[in-house]
Amino acid sequence: MAHSLDALWLNVTPELQGLDRPLLRHLSQQFSIGQWEYHQGQDEPMSIEIALNLLHDYLSQYQHPIHLLGHSTGGLLGLLYARRYPEKVQSLTLLSVGVDPAADWQARYYDELHRISCFRATILTHMVYHLFGLQSLAVAREIRKRLDRALSNSLSPHTLYHRGSFFPGGVLVPLLVCGSENDLIIEPHLLQAWRPWLKENDRLWQCPSGGYFFHYFYPQQLSEQITNFWQQSVAAPIKLTAKKYRDYRCHRG
Repeated sequence: MAHSLDALWLNVTPELQGLDRPLLRHLSQQFSIGQWEYHQGQDEPMSIEIALNLLHDYLSQYQHPIHLLGHSTGGLLGLLYARRYPEKVQSLTLLSVGVDPAADWQARYYDELHRISCFRATILTHMVYHLFGLQSLAVAREIRKRLDRALSNSLSPHTLYHRGSFFPGGVLVPLLVCGSENDLIIEPHLLQAWRPWLKENDRLWQCPSGGYFFHYFYPQQLSEQITNFWQQSVAAPIKLTAKKYRDYRCHRG
């Protein structure tokens, strides 16, 4: 028998999971939160489909719908899962996921790699400042090493030879989309472009600062937004039917 669980954090980038901990500590003061991690082996095929199947196997042990939340590609995975299995999801919270849900820092890295002729380390150093702002040389070097490992060991729809893409749009379940006003990866207009896809009780919230990893720098403010949203979604649940979900997708698509 699975233990009671309110929410599940989705992480597909183990090298950067330390950035998630401040937010999870705040949320865990009021909710039971699990962490689901996907480790991409270098000798394994890069497949979102495999990750979705594994996530579904995990969530099948729970008889009740669960709040899903994730940052970047973790959020993308939650979005695709909620579209496929809305009856398993109480609500979905996306952090740094634009209306083009495949856009992420790795896509920006490969764009830079194709645009300019530089060493990998040079481009990754530029990425450090795009993602975290000005840092000391020692800190920037450590972050660059983690980003380097993440390129090889994390799930992503992008590779050197292929840029992944997914259908833009929302989900039937309650949706909270969050980002930062000074994010250089998911820029504000990519976040605001969610608005035509939001349902009546869905929400969009922008943190004044914090960049791509705003959830690390402003965990308390974000936790308050998520907590309020979860309480709302539990108070006014949506009854799901397969026909209603198909009709929703046709209307939005």
